[in-house]
Amino acid sequence: MLKSLFLFPIVAALSVSTQAATLPGDAANGKKLHDASCTSCHNDSVYKRQDHKIKSLEGLTEQIHNCEHMTDVTLGKTQVSDLVKYLNETYYKFK
Repeated sequence: MLKSLFLFPIVAALSVSTQAATLPGDAANGKKLHDASCTSCHNDSVYKRQDHKIKSLEGLTEQIHNCEHMTDVTLGKTQVSDLVKYLNETYYKFK
């Protein structure tokens, strides 16, 4: 029993880091896309503000699609995954 109480936090921590690592996408490419496309409308303060409306990975993906519509930019599925991964790793830290 004592042994399993000791191992639980370790297993839980490994599980969380594995989930983040399995998020599809290439964060380095996401940064390039972000710098080329997103910063023409806003800087990174929108990701850092206390009242941001993005509360999940799904919400982040939806917002990227909203930005596509507002700017007439068309991103492929891989590009959206790259942006989600970059923004999540850099700012949001959703699990």
